[in-house]
Amino acid sequence: MSNNNFETQAIRTQTERSQFLEHSTPLYLTSSYVFEDAEDMRASFADEKNRNIYSRYSNPNTSEFIDKICKMESAESGYAFASGMSAVFSTLAALLNSGDHILSCRSVFGSTQTMFKNILPKWNISTSYFKIDEIELIESLIQPNTKVIYAESPTNPAIDILDLEAIGSIAKKHNIILIIDNCFATPYLQQPIKFGADLVIHSATKLIDGQGRVLGGITVGSADLIKKIYLFSRNTGPSLSPFNAWVLSKSLETLAVRLDRHCDNALKIATFLESHDKVNLVKYPFLKSHPQYHLAKKQMKAGGSIVAFQVKGGVTAGRQFLNSIKLLSLSANLGDTRTIVTHPASTTHAKLTEEERLQTGITGGLVRISVGLEHPEDIINDLKQALTF
Repeated sequence: MSNNNFETQAIRTQTERSQFLEHSTPLYLTSSYVFEDAEDMRASFADEKNRNIYSRYSNPNTSEFIDKICKMESAESGYAFASGMSAVFSTLAALLNSGDHILSCRSVFGSTQTMFKNILPKWNISTSYFKIDEIELIESLIQPNTKVIYAESPTNPAIDILDLEAIGSIAKKHNIILIIDNCFATPYLQQPIKFGADLVIHSATKLIDGQGRVLGGITVGSADLIKKIYLFSRNTGPSLSPFNAWVLSKSLETLAVRLDRHCDNALKIATFLESHDKVNLVKYPFLKSHPQYHLAKKQMKAGGSIVAFQVKGGVTAGRQFLNSIKLLSLSANLGDTRTIVTHPASTTHAKLTEEERLQTGITGGLVRISVGLEHPEDIINDLKQALTF
């Protein structure tokens, strides 16, 4: 099975069947499991890997979801969480101690930045930052207590691309854990472990689910690191529910075909926006005008579903554009079958200061489009009429 292609692994990886031999994996909606006798119970608690004990620890549905993502990411092990941010927080909390330091790319998700700025300092965990164009400065920013380098690529929401191989080499040289948020690319388009990442995090709520139905998160990577994350999480309780795991595992079966359409649509939308006279700048990894186009082609199979652009006229024009949208959705989510339009400065990154937003490329007129699966002509027509101001 491990030698099969991505699409086959997504469909044919099945952890177990019941005595009824279902073709599709059944739901295992149980909180706990029974044992044959006292010795079976003792042995199960002694070696939790070989037995389901309690669904906060493991469940056949969560195990199948984890197994699929591990195969897709070429990871040794993983743990599934109730949300993407639960995965981020639990991963860092499990691996860091008071006095440790994180070196992060400045361009990361707004809630992640808020965690670095306002939450982790409560436990004396500090964070400093490098910009996307400062890879050569990373080594000079490493401190004696730096335990983690954290980054996203493509970044949220400015759609910049980081050189994962270069960062991976630095992390390995200094024996620092490299964590990559791979949410925008998904394992279908990019596998950061191949470029040196120790751990990969996903908000499965986004493209992995793909239809805006459930929350979920997952961290996969080195078995030694995942063991620490597992032991932390089994006791603190951020685990993914069996039902959501079942939904997400089924969603993975269509991930490749969905992403092919998402990427095809997104490139068409980006090309349209680049030629529009009301648009200042368009960022999409597989547009030749993207400053890291060649790096994106090296690291990614396709450009993804997210397009960022700046409307001429700043915040006022940006709001006018949003208020003129008719077909598309105004939402802070992404990765849906429905195309979603977001204004990051007033939504996902509103908690940051203006200076912090500008450091991540978020201007007042920046708009993020999560391109869905509608016919591209219909998406373009709605954008076109909304830009007539």
